[in-house]
Amino acid sequence: MFSLKRKKETGFFPISVTNELKGFAILAVIFSHIGYFLSTDTRFLFPWSIIAGVGVDIFLFLSGYGLAISSSTKDLPPLKFYKKRLIKLFVPLWLIVGAFLLLDLFLLQRVYPTAEIITSFLGIFPSADIFLNLNSPLWYFTLILFYYLIFPWVFDRKRPLTSAALLITISYFVSQIKLPVNESVLHLYKLHYLAFGLGVLFAAGFFRISFFKKFIPTKLEKILYRVSHLKNWDRLLALAGLIALVAYFSIHSGWSEKTIIAQSISLLTALALILIFLIKKTEFKALTILGIYSYEIYLIHWPIMYRYDIFYKFLPAAIATVLYLILFVGLGWLLSKLQKTIFKKISA
Repeated sequence: MFSLKRKKETGFFPISVTNELKGFAILAVIFSHIGYFLSTDTRFLFPWSIIAGVGVDIFLFLSGYGLAISSSTKDLPPLKFYKKRLIKLFVPLWLIVGAFLLLDLFLLQRVYPTAEIITSFLGIFPSADIFLNLNSPLWYFTLILFYYLIFPWVFDRKRPLTSAALLITISYFVSQIKLPVNESVLHLYKLHYLAFGLGVLFAAGFFRISFFKKFIPTKLEKILYRVSHLKNWDRLLALAGLIALVAYFSIHSGWSEKTIIAQSISLLTALALILIFLIKKTEFKALTILGIYSYEIYLIHWPIMYRYDIFYKFLPAAIATVLYLILFVGLGWLLSKLQKTIFKKISA
């Protein structure tokens, strides 16, 4: 709240909003891991601790959206796409996997199976045991890698709506196959297969860029304009309604119901949050900073808190949590600087 300031960037979906959303999403993921796997009392961090799935959907939605927007202006052939995108995914992963393997070996005398080490460097994480695996949250890496691999073959900037439909269809059928992953990971795939394609759909059909104007019906165009230019009281009422919707479905998430119900509620909550961040006229700078380093924080947070805890053992939980967030931002900044140096050398 102390970091609250008025938005500077204009436009319907500026980069500051996407960074804020990433910051919110990474907080949801971290707090769920703390609230349900580190804390002895699940009321700690509630209800933040129960919307990790919403955070995952936000990340997938923004990834699909970002790739579609980028590819709409510059069409890269698959090999060039992989060279540009995969290196940014894998270099931080290799650095973190290598670092934790060495730390676990020398500080904890903990050794992992050779198969797990090899698949980790390949970006394949077939299990997500939060206590036994090297870095259990990395199940998500395999999912996003899948989308990066198929995206340049499926996405056609001349047919963006068809491309989005194809991505959703392929995701559905792949999630129904008996993949070489354990049941919990396969369940997570089934729970989140729609979000990436919906992000592509949003970019293709609803975002106002010149190439896609012909895909936007005139009435919908007017509605989007009115939403982004709401008057103060209308804005407040819209925000209050959306916040109430998020609060209700965060608690009544349907996680114990059928997968389709849980998935629908998670997506509805994620889309309501996206609308909140689009409509509000202010920016939470703290969330923006967390969002900038969200990928690095995602890679490092769980092993540090679980296997190398330096705060929860000695401090009250609330203070320890704040210190961990500061630490993660600092480590994320260092990792970001290191990978930029590596990228420059690779480019040279």
